[in-house]
Amino acid sequence: MTLSSFVVRNTFRNKRRSILTLLSIGFSLLLLTLMASIWRTFYIDVGAPDSARRVITRDRVSLAFFLPAYYREKIRSLPGVVAVAPMTWFGGRYKDDRPENFFAQLATDPDEYMKVASDKIIPPEQVVAWQRDRSGALVDVTLANKYGWKIGDKIILLGTIFPVNPELTIRGIYHRDPPQNALYFNAKYLEEAVPWFKGQAGWYSTQLANPDDVARVSGEIDDMFRNSPEQTKTESEKAFQLSFVATLGNVKAFILGICGAVVFTILLVSANTMAMSVRSRTREIAVLKTLGFTRQRVLSLFVFEAVALAVAGGVLGILGATGLIQLITHSSIAIGIPIDMKVKLPTMGLCLLVAATVGFLSGYIPAYGASRVNIVEGLRHIG
Repeated sequence: MTLSSFVVRNTFRNKRRSILTLLSIGFSLLLLTLMASIWRTFYIDVGAPDSARRVITRDRVSLAFFLPAYYREKIRSLPGVVAVAPMTWFGGRYKDDRPENFFAQLATDPDEYMKVASDKIIPPEQVVAWQRDRSGALVDVTLANKYGWKIGDKIILLGTIFPVNPELTIRGIYHRDPPQNALYFNAKYLEEAVPWFKGQAGWYSTQLANPDDVARVSGEIDDMFRNSPEQTKTESEKAFQLSFVATLGNVKAFILGICGAVVFTILLVSANTMAMSVRSRTREIAVLKTLGFTRQRVLSLFVFEAVALAVAGGVLGILGATGLIQLITHSSIAIGIPIDMKVKLPTMGLCLLVAATVGFLSGYIPAYGASRVNIVEGLRHIG
């Protein structure tokens, strides 16, 4: 019998206890993997390929306030600016109020939007068709596949913020990595239907020639409107997206709190299992010593058992989290969760490292005590 097979056999010596421990660690690692994946998606992963060259200009106080249309031309005049597109959140309903029918709906300028969103892949003839049709719509391929939409299909959005129910014709279907789940239509349609909205926009999306100009141009835009009635806040596209996440509260503290609780739980479960295992095998330890096993070897055996159990639970948890994230991102509760969220290799590595570290810490103390058991006392032990 090899040392590794000996460790595996003793790890599952008490099958009921080991399986329950494995499931407990697996569920804890599932939560840890889920939280780590959310953290990575929101705060670490980069966005679309050209997002590093885009900045968003919005009202300094709140997105609920619109910006004047003339801001667009002033922004366009700055050095380094390639294109500026007005963007307005329509926020309508499609079919009904069910969460699974929610998706982003934005009014913009089709003539310039494709210069700003140059990372969208779409046939040129579809772009032209969208630009020529005042009631045309551009949709993400993921959204089109979900509802079975095709070029030429008509859809109706029920206005909630604006008192209008636009009837749109799908003129273009775009691809983007990562996918976006969004619909775009002509802002002129909205201006004609809602007179008080004319000459305004929710925010401006600006494409720059060089990503190194983001800080400079952002400062110049805000300085330009510092003394205006509607002051602005200009930030990178990633920061703008995180501002939506911030409306949910202190998401960072929430994630860190759950991760800390999960690690502490794993430590308690694993430590309790190893302590029980050592107490029930005192005589066995004494026998191993009589056969020539050193303290270091006995210590290694028990530590390896704890690490093996914790890592096995970690693998189980990662697999469970992978399936759960796939389910969440394609379900009705995915509001606010990026559709491209996945359990990536760095996240897997981190969670397995946490599992192994917790296994080592929880197993070392009882294993160290076991390695120091006197042979005579160990053989006399009953229990």
